[in-house]
Amino acid sequence: MTLHSVVAIPVETAVPPALHAADRLLSVPVSLVFWVLTVAVLAIAVARTNRDLDEKAVPLMGVMAAFIFAAQMINFPVAGGTSGHLMGGVLAAVLLGPWVATIVMTCVVAVQALVFSDGGLVVMGANIFNMGIVGTLGGYVLYRALAALLGGEDRGRIPAAAVAAWTSVVAASIAIALQLAVSGTSPLEIVLPAMVGVHSVIGIGEALITGAAIGFIASTRKDLLDLRPDRAAALAAHGSVA
Repeated sequence: MTLHSVVAIPVETAVPPALHAADRLLSVPVSLVFWVLTVAVLAIAVARTNRDLDEKAVPLMGVMAAFIFAAQMINFPVAGGTSGHLMGGVLAAVLLGPWVATIVMTCVVAVQALVFSDGGLVVMGANIFNMGIVGTLGGYVLYRALAALLGGEDRGRIPAAAVAAWTSVVAASIAIALQLAVSGTSPLEIVLPAMVGVHSVIGIGEALITGAAIGFIASTRKDLLDLRPDRAAALAAHGSVA
């Protein structure tokens, strides 16, 4: 889940800003830097997806994008005028792989900004970076590490995904806090604890929803968990789930 609120600056006396940052919250130089970084990572994601994605996973890619988009439209109150909604990066990465999930999250963030004005256009590169790269790629790396520690994905998939999902939300909030501080919007010592504090609570919901969704898929359509490129390669090579 991610924060969704309308905030006035300065942040010192306001509710922490949303992960979908508005244009006025980040400086133009900071926005341009993150556009460059985001485009570079997306170029890699597109190349890796074209190379590795199984055609059978293409429909799931569209379904996942639609699901995350729809889920992000459902908000619930948290505290102090803020509300949370699903971010979904780790869920997409567990099913589709980190590179495909990055493209999915990019599409979701872009449509929200272009159609619903949820996040600015100038800062869209930073928003994609925070949720689609830090939250998704970073969350997936943690997921794989935790799953390995728990005895493999078949045994540790749900707890690993839940912890990674919580961490992905907090990591994205840290990223935007740093961007806000560098932009001069709010001092780091104020915005960082505010963002992390609220998103630590919101991340609990992200963890619960992600774990529940993966558990449901594992019990009803376990084959969908084998469409991720590395999982499919392991099945092809060894004839069993890694």
